[in-house]
Amino acid sequence: MRGSAVRGSNEPKVARARQLRKVENDAEEWLWHELRGRRLNGHKFIRQLPIGPYFADFACREANLVVEVDGSQHANRPHDRYRDETMNRNGWSVLRVWHADVLTSRKSVLDTIVAALDGRLDRKMIAVDVKFLPASTLGRK
Repeated sequence: MRGSAVRGSNEPKVARARQLRKVENDAEEWLWHELRGRRLNGHKFIRQLPIGPYFADFACREANLVVEVDGSQHANRPHDRYRDETMNRNGWSVLRVWHADVLTSRKSVLDTIVAALDGRLDRKMIAVDVKFLPASTLGRK
């Protein structure tokens, strides 16, 4: 029973993360195929990591990077801004890419993720096809 002893009071979040992993869409499924097992330049990613009250689509703990795959329902959503700010305050940089871009511009999406992992993206960037929000230095330990 190692899992329950380690997770303790986080069991509801773990159950929710497991549930979210089963509801992947085609873009998330493809991206996970590219990120899992240290396939992207040796960086380890996990899916549906709980951060505060939210769950990150993909997260690299080594780089404190969250990658979110957004569909059109995320366009200009105030809730997403608060979600990003919460993750930033908890020490996570957030990279948001569009679902359609994951499916049609795969190399570009992977190159952007690598740039964030390598520290080449280090400033706030908001463009039509991508958003990068570096972690707040206040939330870092």
